[in-house]
Amino acid sequence: MGRYAIRRMLGAIPTLIVISLVIFTILELAPGDPTGTLPLTVPPEVRENIRETLGLNDPFFLSWLKWMRQMFISEPLNAIESVTGLQIGDGERLRIISWASRGPAVDTIVERLPQTLWVLGLGFIFGIIIAIPVGVVSAYKQYSIFDNAGTVISMIGYSVPVFFTGPLAIIVFSVWLGWFPSFYDTTHTVSDWSSLVFQMKQLAMPVAVLSLFNAAALSRFTRSSMLDNLNEDYVRTARSKGLTENRVVMRHVLRNSLIPVTTLIALQVPGIFAGAIVTEQIFRINGLGQLLISAINGADYPMVQTLTFIFAVLIVLFNLVADLIYGILDPRIRYE
Repeated sequence: MGRYAIRRMLGAIPTLIVISLVIFTILELAPGDPTGTLPLTVPPEVRENIRETLGLNDPFFLSWLKWMRQMFISEPLNAIESVTGLQIGDGERLRIISWASRGPAVDTIVERLPQTLWVLGLGFIFGIIIAIPVGVVSAYKQYSIFDNAGTVISMIGYSVPVFFTGPLAIIVFSVWLGWFPSFYDTTHTVSDWSSLVFQMKQLAMPVAVLSLFNAAALSRFTRSSMLDNLNEDYVRTARSKGLTENRVVMRHVLRNSLIPVTTLIALQVPGIFAGAIVTEQIFRINGLGQLLISAINGADYPMVQTLTFIFAVLIVLFNLVADLIYGILDPRIRYE
């Protein structure tokens, strides 16, 4: 499995290079640059010096190569130095600079990342915890009251978008009932019991909204996969051997049913950050989604390029994780 993982990671490098070229090309062709926001009183020669300093006058291919060097070499080396404290080289390397903050784009992303992981990560985890048991029970008790209720709730949860359930939750639980704060305070720090309670309250609504949306699709997919396996020959064989029903369902049926579910979960992980674009705007969470929207509105293309490329890396990475999990769930799958 180790050699397979290494081969897959090496094979992902050309894919990421192509993705980076596509991202860079799209944003390079987009209108606007940092000099467009300067006051009209700034002399033309000053504007030209700024463009020259930022490398905006460089040929397209040269600009892309410089960005690739920064993304694939400079930023990883800087991250290693920050984590380990080791000095690699002379320490003087070009980094991707945000046009808006005038600072390294990756540093800004790292500062915003915890807020996104807290809210959207918990929503995703709780969605999985809810969806898989609901899907298993719904499939095993097909057409029962539990199955019908789960079907109705999951259809509502998947059909109603987050930009509707989010404001609805704010109106009901913040405005009418006053149970939870209407927006997320990113400056809040947990130091005692009361601050911990407040943190849980402000997490409740965004996490619940995302959990409902994530669990809705995943539970239906789990149910469908379970139904496909419940009628297979190996299930009847296991029952004929005298195995308990709990062992048949949990050890044999569920294990095989989770193989396609794992693919869906792995592909939804990058969607956590995509969902941040809407959810963080609704609850005023100062995370990656809000950062991406601000960067787009401000024509901060280095930040947009960095964020979108990181999302692409996550998609490739979690596809690899899903393939490795297949071997754990199904012993018939071999990588060597």
